[in-house]
Amino acid sequence: MWADRDVRRVVSARFISRIGGEAAFFVGIWGKAAFELEATATGLAAIMAALGVASLIGSAVAGVLVDRFDPRRVLIAGELLFIPVALGMVFADTIPSMVIATFLLGLVGTPVYTAIASFAPYLTDDPERLGRINGYIEGASWAAFVVGPAIGAVITVTVGLDGIFVLDAATSAIAALIVVPVTVRQLGKQEREGSHGFQELREGFRYSYGSRRLRFYLILGSLVWILFGTFSALEPLFYRDVLGVAPETLGWVNSLFGVGLVAGTIISGRLPQHLRTARTLVILVALNSVGDLLYVGTNRLPVVVVAGMTWGLIIGTMAPLLRTMIQINSPEEMMGRITGVSQVHSEVAHLIPLAFAPLLAEAFGVQPSLVLAGAFVGVLALGFYPEARRLDRTTELVVPRPGFPDPSTEPKSVGH
Repeated sequence: MWADRDVRRVVSARFISRIGGEAAFFVGIWGKAAFELEATATGLAAIMAALGVASLIGSAVAGVLVDRFDPRRVLIAGELLFIPVALGMVFADTIPSMVIATFLLGLVGTPVYTAIASFAPYLTDDPERLGRINGYIEGASWAAFVVGPAIGAVITVTVGLDGIFVLDAATSAIAALIVVPVTVRQLGKQEREGSHGFQELREGFRYSYGSRRLRFYLILGSLVWILFGTFSALEPLFYRDVLGVAPETLGWVNSLFGVGLVAGTIISGRLPQHLRTARTLVILVALNSVGDLLYVGTNRLPVVVVAGMTWGLIIGTMAPLLRTMIQINSPEEMMGRITGVSQVHSEVAHLIPLAFAPLLAEAFGVQPSLVLAGAFVGVLALGFYPEARRLDRTTELVVPRPGFPDPSTEPKSVGH
């Protein structure tokens, strides 16, 4: 499969683009806000909220665009639009200007992510290959998670934090050029006569919520983003106030976190068929609470490093499996919109904690608040296990088309 030139190009473009993206987020935005502009928890929450709202809008629109055009065109256009916006981050020198600049960054950057997340079904119709391609794409993202923050750390101590945003713009340009020769297969297309963008968007939400399986995977996956949302507002403060380290440490530790992510994608791609189940996903989501506790339950940097790699292993195993389960339960003609709905779910879940994370930090402290968030998500995830067992006992041989019953609601089942 790796011999497929189109797969190599998509994976390579993802890797290069995310090098700049991970450096910009974990070192550029967080570092500039927390260390250069001395942001409080409220200021960081405002910046992350702006990013989340913009990403929510971008995800919804991008899903429709992918179904109308294809992920290759959306990816190229998104990467090119991203270049001037990334360079604009250099001129954000106050918290309010950072909020505006980050909003624009999310607005043009999220369609790129939605397009790449939708790409695998446009390269194969084989479910086994689909899982592996998703693993390669996720692996490229996580490999960039290793390289990007480390490069960001080097740029911080040599050029300065703003140099990271120049890197982000450059990697987007390279990624766009790499994807230009890619050939995508034509998926089933819906009749669009008389339809418009908002109607198509509504159809994507209606189908996603109407499918028992999709609804389960979308909500389950969103739980992890509740935890990520809390970390978006408080993790830089954990490094600054609890660990007492310099901003470049964010880059080095998150690079090692990425090592765990890459290892997890390798494990995910080799999971036997009997473990590619809803129950496995529930367990992996619940294990995020353990990763969280290990990561922020101490003020010793060496422990944080090892714990970060362990937590990365859990997330890296979970993410490709979740995406594949969503895709194999999605009709081809709605692949982009359902991916967009998944992204919207993630962004909403990411936004929710930003409303109360600063209040928790003020009342209990940064470190206890992060621990509590992990415990909360773990308990919620375990509540999904009974439904996961029911879904695993049903066999959905055909993905239902829009307007037809969802086979997973039928009483017929097979033993597991």
